[in-house]
Amino acid sequence: MLGVPLGHNSSFLQGPAFSPPRIREAIWCGSTNSTTETGKQLEDVRVLTDVGDVPIQEMRGCGIGDEVLMRTITDSVKLVMDEPPLRPLVLGGDHSISFPVVRGVSEFLGGPVDILHIDAHPDIYHAFEGKHYSHASPFARIMEGGHARRLIQVGLRSITQEQRDQAKKFGVEQHEMRNFDQHREKLQNLHLGEGVKGVYISIDVDCLDPAYAPGVSHIEPGGLSFRDVLNIVQTVKGDIVGCDVVEFNPQRDTVDGMTAMVAAKLVRELCAKMSK
Repeated sequence: MLGVPLGHNSSFLQGPAFSPPRIREAIWCGSTNSTTETGKQLEDVRVLTDVGDVPIQEMRGCGIGDEVLMRTITDSVKLVMDEPPLRPLVLGGDHSISFPVVRGVSEFLGGPVDILHIDAHPDIYHAFEGKHYSHASPFARIMEGGHARRLIQVGLRSITQEQRDQAKKFGVEQHEMRNFDQHREKLQNLHLGEGVKGVYISIDVDCLDPAYAPGVSHIEPGGLSFRDVLNIVQTVKGDIVGCDVVEFNPQRDTVDGMTAMVAAKLVRELCAKMSK
């Protein structure tokens, strides 16, 4: 587990920069236990090892810009993967971090991966509001860089024409919420990663309907249920080589930390899926 507390590439609110410690706090909260649904124990270092945070805010305080920050995130991911059998489970941060994380996984393994991206938004603008590293553009950078062969996006319900055009350009497989019931069986039986270096899973917490996760910057009604997301993640077939949970905004969460617990549960179940 690697934290990347970066929020300045958000187009609306920068609260996701504060989420890694809140997710950690929720993971070990005494109101629940650390056993996953498949019976794995998070205290077992073969399931979860916490390697701390990339010092994003300290670097920004020294005037370091996005180009170096992104390379530092990539190199941090490689440092994790250079300690077998560790694989990166990254706590965002805004969604801009997915580009350097996926780049790190792809460069370390020596080839592209298949990506399962669960989100309300495609995040594939060429450069949203003129920003190359916007949180609305990471998947454009990933596809341009050849870091992914397939990109499957699930839970979409806010897509502009530019993002539809970008998806067509890169051959992205988009599954919108308005048609979710028609594709439910297919999405709960995904086979990914064959012929490439593995599978990467990226979960934006706003994929969930705000009834389940109100603590996000961009509230989009009509989303997935929590069990919908878990069913997709738990049933995907393939070698999971990395993943992230992004865009939780503690500054918009409920007083009792409901969304923090939701993000923590996602992390727990991703640990169970990834660990050997």
